[in-house]
Amino acid sequence: MKSNVIKTMVIILVIIALIGTVALIAVMKLTEEKDHSAPSADEIVACSIDIPEITTNLADGRYVKVSFKIQANSEEGKEEAAKRDFQIKNIIIEELSEMKAENFKGKKGMTDLEERLKQQINQIMQEGRVEQVYITSFILQ
Repeated sequence: MKSNVIKTMVIILVIIALIGTVALIAVMKLTEEKDHSAPSADEIVACSIDIPEITTNLADGRYVKVSFKIQANSEEGKEEAAKRDFQIKNIIIEELSEMKAENFKGKKGMTDLEERLKQQINQIMQEGRVEQVYITSFILQ
């Protein structure tokens, strides 16, 4: 009688351990993050367009010369951005015309501009989206 109880308890413990192991493996597989490695330089170039130098006045009377590289999420996004280059240039000029020279001080000023441009350009994009805006040249006078 005593050995039957022990056998039953061992069987129940083994079943519980197996269920726990299967559940743990399932949870680990479901929450496993996919490989989000950074794109290569070739991939970035393949999905990017250049915005040539734009010269415009700032709100404080000074002026800026700046050019950009806009990285889309796909080649389709790149094609759409290229077709919308006149809209993108308009967004850039409008944004710059509201800024003052002091807004460009330090890294934060530049990254804030890049982020604002990214958000505004993404509002007009329909088939793709902008992943990153890079300032490729900058002269403030």
